[in-house]
Amino acid sequence: MTKSSAASTVPGDERVSLTMRAYSEIRRRILDNELPAGSIMLEQELALLLDMSRTPVREAMIRLANEGMVEIRPRHGMRVLPISADDMQEIYQILTALESDAAARIADRGLPADAICELRTAVAAMDEALARDDLKAWARADERFHAVLIETCGNRRLRDLVHQFWDQTYRVRMATLSLRPRPTESNRDHLALVEAIERRDAAAAARIHREHRVRAGAMLVDLLRRGPSQL
Repeated sequence: MTKSSAASTVPGDERVSLTMRAYSEIRRRILDNELPAGSIMLEQELALLLDMSRTPVREAMIRLANEGMVEIRPRHGMRVLPISADDMQEIYQILTALESDAAARIADRGLPADAICELRTAVAAMDEALARDDLKAWARADERFHAVLIETCGNRRLRDLVHQFWDQTYRVRMATLSLRPRPTESNRDHLALVEAIERRDAAAAARIHREHRVRAGAMLVDLLRRGPSQL
């Protein structure tokens, strides 16, 4: 029995699990630039790469296409889509509005001590990573800070929207780590935001986070306009 014919006999729950595994693995490879923008892969190639049948791979590709990460090609292949400077500008405008509102809501409501501790731990990890010039570790700590922040905003739909746009910026951020200025100011922004949240200053929290995202977005857009098109 071939892999393709075997797929039709897989129970529903297991098939969903296989599709999710295919989706997660292809998505990870795209976000980590193992499948950079412009990469073209046939459905069969991906199935062999992931060691699974073509059915879950095809379903994963459709989901990724719906999220704007790939386009489906004739004969069931896919091409990884680039993120243009204009795309990034629009995405950061949305992120700035959503996250600034979330920061204000969090400061107004207040955070428990354990959540504040998580934010401060992430800032400390960012400082330590910069001290040893480990930009990848810095990016992971930065991502952790923003994840903790958005998870505590109390608005599930806002959180889900932000996560959707993070996915579209992640690979650009990782690909430009060595091109961007040393992110010392970013660390200071994060610490200032934590302090505004601690003193329950909603206006300051919104302003600090808005200015931080505006600067970050402008920097990435500029790198995309000047840098290689494969980003």
